Amino acid sequence: MRLLFILLLAFTTFCAQADENWYAKYYQTQAKGQLASMQPEPKTEIYVGKNKQEENVSMLEQGYDLMGVSSFEGKDIPPEQALAHGREIRADRVLVYVSDAGKNTPISQMEFIREARKSGKELTEKDFQEAPKYSYYATYWAKLPTPLLGVHVIKLVPKDEDAASADGVNVVAVIRGSPADQAGLQRGDVLLTVAGRPVNKPEELSALVTGLQGQIVPLGMVRDGEEKTLQAQINKR
Repeated sequence: MRLLFILLLAFTTFCAQADENWYAKYYQTQAKGQLASMQPEPKTEIYVGKNKQEENVSMLEQGYDLMGVSSFEGKDIPPEQALAHGREIRADRVLVYVSDAGKNTPISQMEFIREARKSGKELTEKDFQEAPKYSYYATYWAKLPTPLLGVHVIKLVPKDEDAASADGVNVVAVIRGSPADQAGLQRGDVLLTVAGRPVNKPEELSALVTGLQGQIVPLGMVRDGEEKTLQAQINKR
């Protein structure tokens, strides 16, 4: 009973109340600024996710950007909580991932105790061993406005540790139907220049295309070790 008392004490101190939204409690903002749906009253959609990495890229390609994530472990947490939190933060889409935690974690133990206490059940060590435990992960997305160029990039890390920097930015996703997509830019390309000016950081790319709205400009890039030049019609806002 001493083990049960200690866990109950931890539960009382740290665990959420029965009506608390776990997806909201463990939410962490990922985006800079106040990213949210452009719709006054967004119709938040929720989907079951299968592959985080592939679906993250797919969402970027569809013109969404990541607002934030929720990650925690517990017993049976309804997906309605993820949807409710998505509506609260004005997300357009929510992807939820649930898997077997596979170990007796403190969070899952406390959630199990909460349910038992509600039903008046006295727990044993065997109950703790058999308690179901799940890992929960949710991503929240907002639809972006029409992109000027339509690429998501990251700064390149030089292969040589002694090098100060690497030229260009790596393209991690191209928004479908965007100027970058129509120009032929692809995921995995290295973008070197825009309108003849070097691009070595994501913020440099953003500043460049903002000043080139409505213009047709050359994109200097590298694909599979071969340098190429593409032509892109930058959008206007």
